[in-house]
Amino acid sequence: MVPLVVYVDVDDTLIRTSGSKRIPVSGVVEHVRALASAGAELYCWSSGGKLYAESVAVGLGIAELFAGFLPKPQVLVDDRALAQWNRLIEIHPSECGRWNAEDYQRAVAGELKLNGPW
Repeated sequence: MVPLVVYVDVDDTLIRTSGSKRIPVSGVVEHVRALASAGAELYCWSSGGKLYAESVAVGLGIAELFAGFLPKPQVLVDDRALAQWNRLIEIHPSECGRWNAEDYQRAVAGELKLNGPW
């Protein structure tokens, strides 16, 4: 099976912000833990930048689960539009509880149709 590589967003995915307070989205944090346990290669990214993504992961106690931290791209140069990428699926944070690493691998392989994009 193809290795599972997952990019996880920060704001309104791993955390919600109320004023200066960061509130963990516990279902997504647990989903990240489960994906890591299943052997997924995880990256954390944010439009706030690499250091912000890393600081949030450290604060949530999950930094060690990620292979790396990245800023979200502002420009993507590729010969294919995102919608045409092979082996790319989008999962909304509210859907994390419905799927697991095996489901994602099956969807990436074209063996399972997940709902989405939302």
